[in-house]
Amino acid sequence: MRLLERARKEWFMVGIVVAIGAAKLEPSVGVNGGPLKPEITVSYIAVATIFFNSGLSLKTEELTSALVHLKLHLFIQTFTLAFFPATIWLFLQLLSVTPINEWLLKGLQTVGCMPPPVSSAVILTKAVGGNEAAAIFNSAFGSFLLGSSSSVPFTSIFSQLFMTVVVPLIIGQRRGDLLMSVFQIVRRFIKDWLERKKPPFGAVSSSVLLMIIYTTFCDTFSNPHIDLDKFSLVLILFIIVSVQLSFMLLTFIFSTRNNSGFTPADTVAIIFCSTHKSLTLGIPMLKIVFAGHEHLSLISVPLLIYHPAQILLGSVLVPTIKSWMVSRQKGVKLTRPTV
Repeated sequence: MRLLERARKEWFMVGIVVAIGAAKLEPSVGVNGGPLKPEITVSYIAVATIFFNSGLSLKTEELTSALVHLKLHLFIQTFTLAFFPATIWLFLQLLSVTPINEWLLKGLQTVGCMPPPVSSAVILTKAVGGNEAAAIFNSAFGSFLLGSSSSVPFTSIFSQLFMTVVVPLIIGQRRGDLLMSVFQIVRRFIKDWLERKKPPFGAVSSSVLLMIIYTTFCDTFSNPHIDLDKFSLVLILFIIVSVQLSFMLLTFIFSTRNNSGFTPADTVAIIFCSTHKSLTLGIPMLKIVFAGHEHLSLISVPLLIYHPAQILLGSVLVPTIKSWMVSRQKGVKLTRPTV
């Protein structure tokens, strides 16, 4: 009985184990072109659901406030697109004297140059209860910024991000003026329903994340590119997890200094947005930059490993980070002077 109660309480962690186990048993179900059609259900429907859900749960004032939080945006984008790749480059200079395959190292360098994804960073921030609006802005902005400055077709990136991020977010908003009267009617109805029912937005986002975890690992287990000897595979996995943990700790330390000006909720968004990397934008970029290259498969391996590793590691750390954030927020309230 206690085990069942524990499982219900930790249903998300149980779900992660089940999702990975199911992906290992039959990866063909969740790969692109498989019965689950993740190229549609995940890339479009799941991502759109995430941001529609965010639009429902976020107030317009929160989104507006996030847009003008320039210090937060500058920190995340500088860390993601400047500090991260520069540090990885220095780290790889040390690794270059080791027997690690040089093309795997080049793959690690390309990982460092990727922007944050528009799904996992937002979902994990929401699951913890962090600054979701800031996570949405920085995840989308990073993809727009890098996509527009690279060889990747910007029109396709813009249209997909607009349809799966911007439109669902606007429709889901429950306060503020609308451009179309039909949106206003829908939002007025939804607002009243939300006030009465108070649906579990966090559970919805967590469920969508489980679906993403499942399809990601289906793709990982069935991917012929990850065909390395066990030593190289374990070594590159260890390096990637170490890099993620180190950068998460680094962003935590920087953003929690007394003079940082960031709230605990801001710190949560910073941790995930600054350290997560986009597979959706990354793979097309690699295929364009290294088109026809004989070692493209090896160069792609670090990114193919980094993506599921960041989702799994972030999901496992959600309870710990949430506990820290809640305790810090309570501490701030207790130390505020009463009038």
